[in-house]
Amino acid sequence: MNKHKKATKSVYTTLHQVVQLIPRWMIPKIANDVGVDTRGFSETSHIVSLLFGQLAHTFSLNEICDACAVHEKRLLRIRNVSLPKRNTLSNANRTRNPEIANRLYWDMVSHLSTRSPKFTDRGKHRGFLHRVKRKIYAIDSTVLQLTLSCIDWAKHRRRKAAIKAHVKLEVGSFIPSLIILERASHHDSTKAVELCTGISSGDIVVADKAYIDFAFLYGLDMSDVFFVLRAKENMSYHVIERAIPSSEDVIEDSSIELDGQQASAKYPKTLRLIRMNVEVDSEMREMTFITNKFDWAARTIAELYKARWDIELFFKELKQTLQLSDFIGTNENAVRWQIWIAMLAHLLLHYIKYKSRWKQSFSRMVGIVRSAVWMKDNIIKFLIRYGTAGPPRRPMPVFKQLYLQGFEPNTSKLMGQHIYKK
Repeated sequence: MNKHKKATKSVYTTLHQVVQLIPRWMIPKIANDVGVDTRGFSETSHIVSLLFGQLAHTFSLNEICDACAVHEKRLLRIRNVSLPKRNTLSNANRTRNPEIANRLYWDMVSHLSTRSPKFTDRGKHRGFLHRVKRKIYAIDSTVLQLTLSCIDWAKHRRRKAAIKAHVKLEVGSFIPSLIILERASHHDSTKAVELCTGISSGDIVVADKAYIDFAFLYGLDMSDVFFVLRAKENMSYHVIERAIPSSEDVIEDSSIELDGQQASAKYPKTLRLIRMNVEVDSEMREMTFITNKFDWAARTIAELYKARWDIELFFKELKQTLQLSDFIGTNENAVRWQIWIAMLAHLLLHYIKYKSRWKQSFSRMVGIVRSAVWMKDNIIKFLIRYGTAGPPRRPMPVFKQLYLQGFEPNTSKLMGQHIYKK
């Protein structure tokens, strides 16, 4: 039975409530610090327009401007923003420094962390890793495809254009600690050192095989940072010592040294190699890991690598729930504006998910917010009501040989031909 029966009506639209999470002073201060001329079309108006485009999943500048014009009265109540015009919004995306959106995102991460400390510090890790008292960081990148005919500045391959987002994600909080946007032509490992800046002694880095750069890994080891990565198939090494497998899933648990003059010079110490069967999508797959942590069980190492999949889920959420497939501008500034505002929308939506204690999927919640963007309902209370409905009633088992279906709750006596006399 749903316990939350109070009305959810609000004097503000859902869009207004989302914008209210941003302190009123923050956007003007950042615009002033960056040194942007916002006369005629304020920076708040600019950001609210792009934020609406993400929440409503619009596909063009015209769609943003037309929808705002239809709801002009409700839009103008949001901090006196101006109604966006197509040319004005396009010019702002093209000429204004996207550093404003970049700084706004990180300032909001800090602000929401102060406002709700548990939002970014969830304490224990989930599942098997709850005993790990250290911070776990996953590093990875995702490619955002662009249209080469219009965006030739981001040429990736002969017939493709793309921009790459390198992300360092703290596992558990689901909040990035660092994001680097660049053209997609560079290999992931080129940003590995920069991504791991600020990681403290004793913390753990998990990554895919694309980040195997032995000089980088040796730097982590010298900083007393632990790492777990997938091993490359062509990695050349020799075994120093083999340990007895701790479980049936463990195929090999060995101490190794790298072969080859360059590899051994970059990482002159001993590594641990673990080959074991890991469950992936209800199927067992053989995986090989390398790590500099020798005193943890092989299963713990495998679970640490599986924690890296949180960053894959993060990328999946961004691409499936926000507008990062159709870009409304073609120059580099406009693309960066759209990406950073998408990141901001993702952050604010996750905060709403946290405050409403939403237990269903993130994409489902985003769909509700999108459908209610101009509605005047208290979005937090509405999601609390919507997301905490009682479970469906358990069906009563039907025994065809004993009962007439439909009468089970009303009788416990056997009926008809099933009545036997002793």
